[in-house]
Amino acid sequence: STTKRRRVEVDTRPILYSYWRSSCSWRVRIALALKGIDYQYEAVHLVQDGGQQLKEDYTAINPSQEVPTLIIDGNTLRQSPAILEYLDETHPEPALLPTDPAQRARVREVAELISGIQTVQNLRVLRK
Repeated sequence: STTKRRRVEVDTRPILYSYWRSSCSWRVRIALALKGIDYQYEAVHLVQDGGQQLKEDYTAINPSQEVPTLIIDGNTLRQSPAILEYLDETHPEPALLPTDPAQRARVREVAELISGIQTVQNLRVLRK
């Protein structure tokens, strides 16, 4: 008799741990979409169950207990600016930043302004 073996397919797509309302996560999702990178989405609800980011299984992935976290190419990346830089360096087209240095500086300036505003609406700040 002939035995048929089933081939088990392993999902090798990057995994994004994210919360739908997180502006930091939005940045990463936008970059992944712009670059055409297919990924697995793992929801980390920041309010439900007392905050899923505080649970032991997520803390093992991201000790700072924040979103987003991206696992890609065998690397676990945390903090959206670092993730965006990694994506742009490993997937250069289309570029996230303009080629002109002055325009790049302007984009970074605006991003820093937004980052400062984002801190005010952060759950950690709102809970204090």
